[in-house]
Amino acid sequence: MSESVAIMWDKAMVAYDFGRGHPLSPIRVSLTMDLADQLGLLALDNVDVVEPAAASVDELGLVHSGDYIEAVIECSQPSAESQFEYGLGTDDNPLFVTMHEATALIAGATLEAARTVWSGEHDHAINIAGGFHHAMAESASGFCVYNDLAVGISWLLANGAQRVVYIDVDVHHGDGVERIFWDDPRVMTISLHESGITQFPGTGWPTDTGGAGADGTAVNCALPAGAGDAQWLRALDAIVPPLLAAFGPDVVISQHGCDGHHADPLGHMNLSIDGQTAMAQRIHQWVHKFTKGKWVVTGGGGYAIVDVVPRAWTQLIAEVCGHGLSTDTELPALWRSETEALTGIKAPATAGENAACSTYSWVSDRRADDATDQAIEQTRTAVFPHFGLDPDSAQ
Repeated sequence: MSESVAIMWDKAMVAYDFGRGHPLSPIRVSLTMDLADQLGLLALDNVDVVEPAAASVDELGLVHSGDYIEAVIECSQPSAESQFEYGLGTDDNPLFVTMHEATALIAGATLEAARTVWSGEHDHAINIAGGFHHAMAESASGFCVYNDLAVGISWLLANGAQRVVYIDVDVHHGDGVERIFWDDPRVMTISLHESGITQFPGTGWPTDTGGAGADGTAVNCALPAGAGDAQWLRALDAIVPPLLAAFGPDVVISQHGCDGHHADPLGHMNLSIDGQTAMAQRIHQWVHKFTKGKWVVTGGGGYAIVDVVPRAWTQLIAEVCGHGLSTDTELPALWRSETEALTGIKAPATAGENAACSTYSWVSDRRADDATDQAIEQTRTAVFPHFGLDPDSAQ
């Protein structure tokens, strides 16, 4: 594929920093972009690196309340006091100076990604530093201050998009995006995640299907802890393509948190780098097969900052650019030495893990006693009839 691609990047984007010891380390983003650069992805002929502007208060107001935005601004000042009623100053979302500016820049990057794709300047756009899917309209949550994804989707709707599909493969339920568009039939949110029985935020059940007038537009597959490549790919294949075909979105925006990896300290899943890459490959193909080819992509969660995040997201960037990397591609010696010097952690040698990402048909091979099959069946049963789809059909 030779689509034109915009990569949103400014070194100032790593200022989204809750401080030493917080799981959301900004170095994961800089290590990713350094690796992508050293592998030549930023210099591809079909790629433009775009320096985004921060989202304005009015643009943030497409999603967030004025009172909340003002609270974030106040909490960004030196010696500011916590405002717990807005989720600001908690262990998950501690205060830091320039918090508003840093988080508004991330939101602005996803908004610019949406704008350039919608305008036709680029076919695809990626903001690897984005993906803050837990933020609510009036509160911070789960390391997320402003919901950049919802800002991008809201901008699209305000500028002519009739239907948008949001796909979330982070290990955590995309609760903020879902809640913000709960009553909006123009937006379908599809979240595959670890079940709320074992994972934050404890939401995202298959029977949560959207508000009145938007029935079926919230899609949740709550996968059991321990699910690996075959299970995630099985669920993705069984749920996403039929819904994309039925809904017919103008734009797809996807969030690719890599915290479902088996080495992630906050998840309980068994995905590999290769499995995560395979999910991105499928979504890329479906964007062209079932939609108008407009694709906005973000990062998300991911807390194994050396072994997982840079590789998973560099593979994601490569896929968006149509320049896939072989799983056994050797990583640059310079990147490995610089990474080890910065973090004290031994850097991986190859771009993937040579994992076998086999999958199988849910329709023909499902088992009543398999927890993943049960999760898929519950989701299809709850959602598919709203779009005239047979939950038991192979289509």
